[in-house]
Amino acid sequence: MIRKIYKFGGASVKDADAVRNLKNILEKENRDDIMLVVSAMGKTTNAIEKLLADFRANNGHLEISALSEIIEYHENIMTELFEGNTSHPIFETMTNLFLDLYLNLKETGFDYDYQYDNTVSFGEMLSTTLISAYLNECGLANELLDAREYIITDHNFRAANIEWDDCRLRIQKLNENHNGTMYITQGFIASSTSPKTTTTLGREGSDFTAAIFANCLDAEEVSIWKDVDGIRNADPKRFPDTKKIAHLSYFEAIELAFYGASVIHPKTLKPLQNKNIPLKVRCFLDTSLEPTVIDGTKDYIEYIPSFIVKEKQTLMSITARDYSFMNEHNRALIFNIMDELNIHANMTQVSALVLSICFDENEKKRLQLTEALSQAFKVKYNDGLQLFTIRHYQEGLEKDFIKDKKIYVEQRSRSTYQIVF
Repeated sequence: MIRKIYKFGGASVKDADAVRNLKNILEKENRDDIMLVVSAMGKTTNAIEKLLADFRANNGHLEISALSEIIEYHENIMTELFEGNTSHPIFETMTNLFLDLYLNLKETGFDYDYQYDNTVSFGEMLSTTLISAYLNECGLANELLDAREYIITDHNFRAANIEWDDCRLRIQKLNENHNGTMYITQGFIASSTSPKTTTTLGREGSDFTAAIFANCLDAEEVSIWKDVDGIRNADPKRFPDTKKIAHLSYFEAIELAFYGASVIHPKTLKPLQNKNIPLKVRCFLDTSLEPTVIDGTKDYIEYIPSFIVKEKQTLMSITARDYSFMNEHNRALIFNIMDELNIHANMTQVSALVLSICFDENEKKRLQLTEALSQAFKVKYNDGLQLFTIRHYQEGLEKDFIKDKKIYVEQRSRSTYQIVF
């Protein structure tokens, strides 16, 4: 029976030393009830995204040498882990994956989102193939699974929606057939049926993958391994003095993820909450550190203020052309269109005549939304903005951060303060 799901992100497998560290962590564990969910190595996803843009700009007419950076990066890790033994079968297996990636990049006649999922998914395939072979070489027996055979979605490329009944039927068989061998699979990637094609769950979706497997396997816990000692009340790279949050309820963690806290993917928590499966955020750099635990604790905890910044935001202000009130009817029209376009509002503010919506920057979707609204509404927008949120706001906490900034929207609720600048 699989009882524990361990998710390792890109930073935890970014080079040979990091992969060895993963091995060292697993050697101290009872591995017969563990499933690993692993992301692409380092910044591989970003690198493939750039390659995809280059191939499409050149109608696919680039040589395989365009992949040299990605190939060399993985080959260097392989060579170090396997001590230069290039006759090991993993080298041929990885070469075939590089070739498949190249062939998929050349297929630029497809819709961008479709091709994106079919190419960017190779980051996870490369990392798990390499890590599985290395762990087996070191005596840590494991079985490599293709997540696309278990995580089934619709055809909403780049942010696919889970077909839960189909997932459960497939994933539950893993427990039925389990013989005590550790499983390894990919985060982020999935597949749709009729026709079968690769999909993805959205950037940083590996956390969500771990939660899906945990829910369907009735696991006892999920651990997300990070380069930090748990969840902190702000990003240490942006704020000088941060504090660790030792314990969170599902409710509070969902709120933080919704506002953009980067430690947890927003969709991760609901599948865990539904089965009351605790989530631990653990440090792969020092396993002796106590994790942050997210579970079904009631919300009696006295939380400290949390500071969250979401970059690359679009602020859109929408007004009815006939100057009618921005009433429930008009808002419903707008939000129904946003739902059809899969645009998620990070903040909304309404006045008598204007609805202001802040969402993640995406030129294609912004143009689609503007066109869909154009007959009945006038639209203004600003790109390249930031959304700053203080959860459990206390008076005056924002002053140093917003000084000398042009504020477009500001609002407060009982426990949350937000500005767009």
